[in-house]
Amino acid sequence: MRKAQAKKLPLAPDGRFNDKLVTRFINNLMWQGKKSTAINIFYDAVDKVTKMTGEDGYETWKKAIANVTPAVEVRSRRIGGATFQIPSEVRADRKISLSMKWLIRYSRERNGRTMADKLANEIVAASKGEGAAFKKKEDTHRMAEANKAFSHFKV
Repeated sequence: MRKAQAKKLPLAPDGRFNDKLVTRFINNLMWQGKKSTAINIFYDAVDKVTKMTGEDGYETWKKAIANVTPAVEVRSRRIGGATFQIPSEVRADRKISLSMKWLIRYSRERNGRTMADKLANEIVAASKGEGAAFKKKEDTHRMAEANKAFSHFKV
């Protein structure tokens, strides 16, 4: 790295919930720079979650993010011709990033009519501790647990 690392630009909180986490989620959800479309999808999904569960959709979304957030992950490290999967703690910033990306990715893979429907269903499933995004977190933790023997190779 020859130049200094780029500074992180501060995010503006979203208009409805006044939360920077929502803005970050919307930015992850956005495709081809279509932010207004991403905003509409997110707010529609939150409204659908409210209708489906009878609880506050925003709180359900926060609970889903918390349930999908990983604590440990495995990183590949090459030592003496062999590649080991070494479990390591996840940085706070990366935890949030991974949980959002998994929620969005597995929402896109779901069946449903609109992206808002898919996202709403994945949020409800994740908040209950079900769904593909939650399963991804469990698999990540299981993999880290299985490779605990190599933790002394820490990066």
